[in-house]
Amino acid sequence: MILGIDTSLGTAVSVIEPDGVVRSQVESPDPRGHAEVIGSLIEHALAEASATPADIGSVAAGMGPGPFTGLRVGIAAARAFALGRGIRFVPVVSHDAVALALLLDAAVRDDDPGRFAVVTDARRREFAYTVYEGLDDDGLPVRASGPALAPRDEIDAVLAAAGAVRRDAAAIPAAMIALAAARADAAGRVIGPDDALYLRAPDVTVSAGPKRVSQ
Repeated sequence: MILGIDTSLGTAVSVIEPDGVVRSQVESPDPRGHAEVIGSLIEHALAEASATPADIGSVAAGMGPGPFTGLRVGIAAARAFALGRGIRFVPVVSHDAVALALLLDAAVRDDDPGRFAVVTDARRREFAYTVYEGLDDDGLPVRASGPALAPRDEIDAVLAAAGAVRRDAAAIPAAMIALAAARADAAGRVIGPDDALYLRAPDVTVSAGPKRVSQ
């Protein structure tokens, strides 16, 4: 089975089978407090799936875009789980999970969603967005552009220029993180970056050294 973890918005954890059957999905919508809930959510997801850590064959993590503080919690938890079990760590762009859910839903309804953009709140009067154009032959979302940032007052104009319909997301489905990883593994592809897609640099910076104290 595959364990999916994402903390780019709230905190979401899921366990799925390689064919995409969802065994469990638990989440906390709180955009803060990821570190406080990630351990218990992993435990609950495994329990709901009637699985033990030994049943997990790989771990998929949402790599963002997301804020520095929250995003690193999920990535660290996923890497630690994978390292402890000696299994694969699979990076996934978090927006891909939303796009995959939208595209699969459209396929069930025999609908063509056209070109669209997954949009998430980046705070500080900005939005993160990624533009998509359908599924490829491996059943994975095709990224036309992004992830990128746009000011709140300019996002609609930016998407209009890209010819993309806006699709806002308030949560990242961890099951789709895991499914994207499963499909990428089956195709022998890497679909996510090695490093986190932080929205911006952390506010805390390295000290330039001790200040001189005059007497």
